[in-house]
Amino acid sequence: MENRNSILSPEVSRALNLSTPIVALESTVITHGLPRPRNLELARDMEAAVRKGDAVPATIALLDGEIRIGLSDEELVRLSESDSTLKVSHRDFATAIVKKMSGGTTVAGTMFAAHNAGIQVFATGGIGGVHKESSFDISTDLRALAETPMIVVCAGAKAILDLPATLEYLETMGVPVVGCQTDEFPAFYSRESGLGVSVRLDTPKEIAEFARAHWRLGMRSAVLVTNPVPETEAIPKSEMEPVIAKASAEAVASHIHGQALTPFLLNQISELTEGKSLRANLALLLNNARLAAQIAGEITAKRKIRAV
Repeated sequence: MENRNSILSPEVSRALNLSTPIVALESTVITHGLPRPRNLELARDMEAAVRKGDAVPATIALLDGEIRIGLSDEELVRLSESDSTLKVSHRDFATAIVKKMSGGTTVAGTMFAAHNAGIQVFATGGIGGVHKESSFDISTDLRALAETPMIVVCAGAKAILDLPATLEYLETMGVPVVGCQTDEFPAFYSRESGLGVSVRLDTPKEIAEFARAHWRLGMRSAVLVTNPVPETEAIPKSEMEPVIAKASAEAVASHIHGQALTPFLLNQISELTEGKSLRANLALLLNNARLAAQIAGEITAKRKIRAV
């Protein structure tokens, strides 16, 4: 089925028609974020986590210039094995469509496609933000969060970023930052950052009710739900800070910037922590998928009650 220049899988189309819970999933984690074969394993595991939560996963990507919402396993395999995929944010959609390219959608790109399709809940790892290396290097994710009314579940912003500046930007743009069972903004690999959230909510039902109240007032921003990495895989902030500083210095010395910066830093950090950061990354992604499925269930339950 086609919907605003997107092709919906039969499963996603059916779920939208029946108001079944749906969780959007990004695809840059498959194309640019994780090494093979972990990228494919993670994509399958995240979809399985959403299904276990009684929701339908809608992984979003570009295939041959077409925006696909909901991928088959064969399409996931193809995406995970390709060496020529584009990293697709707002500015890149037209390029991919005109040149009939394939690509993974970023947080901003996924939000754009998911919102246009009518999907309200999205699970990711960590959002982009203001980079430490340059205060002018600001992720499009922040603009998307300011302009797109969706619930976005994450483990905070990526720890490689300037977290205080990122939170300041979100506050300026009126984006509520919800701490799920926490008063502290998570720092991706770490459960602590020393920074606060705008409100703490402890259950998926409270989060769904908060989002409805926010949008009922006429607000147009997303509701950013921060979900700390599980304690079993968390890395203390004190342990991560020198690692991130070293990786950042290497990026500056190597003149890495723009869309290449985040993948470079994440890869360097994984090497410096001997894979510990990668394990934390995988754990938080699955944890966010599980929470997003629960929130999606609460969102659709209320909708169905009203319909009755």
